Amino acid sequence: MSETGNIDIGTPGEGGSGAPEQLSEQAKSRFAASGAAMAQIQREEKRSKKRDTRVAKTILQFLQDDRYTHLFLLISRLVARDCPSVFILAILSLINEDCRVVVKEYLEEVKTEMKEKSSELVEDDVQVMEGETIDVHTNKILIAWITRMQMVMALDAKKILQKLMVDEGNIDGTVLQLATFILQEFFKTKEGGSRTAPFESLQGLSVSILQTVFEPFLDQWDAPKKIEEGDDK
Repeated sequence: MSETGNIDIGTPGEGGSGAPEQLSEQAKSRFAASGAAMAQIQREEKRSKKRDTRVAKTILQFLQDDRYTHLFLLISRLVARDCPSVFILAILSLINEDCRVVVKEYLEEVKTEMKEKSSELVEDDVQVMEGETIDVHTNKILIAWITRMQMVMALDAKKILQKLMVDEGNIDGTVLQLATFILQEFFKTKEGGSRTAPFESLQGLSVSILQTVFEPFLDQWDAPKKIEEGDDK
């Protein structure tokens, strides 16, 4: 973690050249404000949680789709880390309507205030990608996706961080890989696939998005205590 409190996300082994896509500075600032507001609301209200079996079932249904078999290993790794299923579902929701609907239903318990804050601070006309002009509809979809992930984080940020932070300032690289593949699949569906982007060029955008989602909640991560030499085992 840098002195400014930013986080680094473990980059997967796939290397590549070319300028990566980036989240625009305007979008970063707006989502940072939105996430901070959600984090404040989350700190002020403690909710009792129920295990939503439909969330897990929806992930299983997603994995049965032959179009997404290349995502099975990444999702399995996140499940093995005991990452809350609803956060995995929020990532998948960009490209799957069933996942989006289930996440929306899951979030129905969230206070109206939180929804108003996210809507107020992140307007639809904020340009998501730095130096890029994407159509208005696509931009709105990406804004809604990032907002969903932030809202899920606000529900159970501490648990998500405990499961996905590998050390101070670093998030498990599997999340980056999955988010990048999801973005790649998303752009394949836009404009007849004319905007298909290489995996490597989308990594920068994925990093920016995940940093934006996670950073407002980092103060809730409890770093594992190191076992000093000579300490009782």
